Amino acid sequence: MRITAFSDVCLRVVMLLAAAPESITYTSRVVATEVGTPYNHVTKAIMRLRELGLVEVIRGRTGGVRISTLGREATVGALLRQLDTRTDLAACDSPDGPCPLLSGCGLRGALRRARESFYRELDGIVITALPHGKPNGPVLVELGLVR
Repeated sequence: MRITAFSDVCLRVVMLLAAAPESITYTSRVVATEVGTPYNHVTKAIMRLRELGLVEVIRGRTGGVRISTLGREATVGALLRQLDTRTDLAACDSPDGPCPLLSGCGLRGALRRARESFYRELDGIVITALPHGKPNGPVLVELGLVR
């Protein structure tokens, strides 16, 4: 299975925030730099993660983004299910019309079951368990997050 590019960015953002000490908030620009993704993509990801309740956004000069309590408990499978907007994995419709095999084809159902199996396997993985190392002191100092 392959996740969408948007899901990948969302996972990167949540993993970065999960690895940070609870007292640290990151600006969206810092998050973009740290996850190696363009700022506008990260901003969209943060907005969606906020809608899902996985991150908290603090406005103002000293504001930023941090992982929420719900985000600390979320699983990879649950997050990917919420982010996956694809109805079908197979392209059974084309500009020329539907596939002529559509009425007797079991591919769509098989792919749907495979996708759910994929997510079920990831339901046991809490996102906060994924980052193996916490950001270390020198990195935080270099980013200007601590003195």
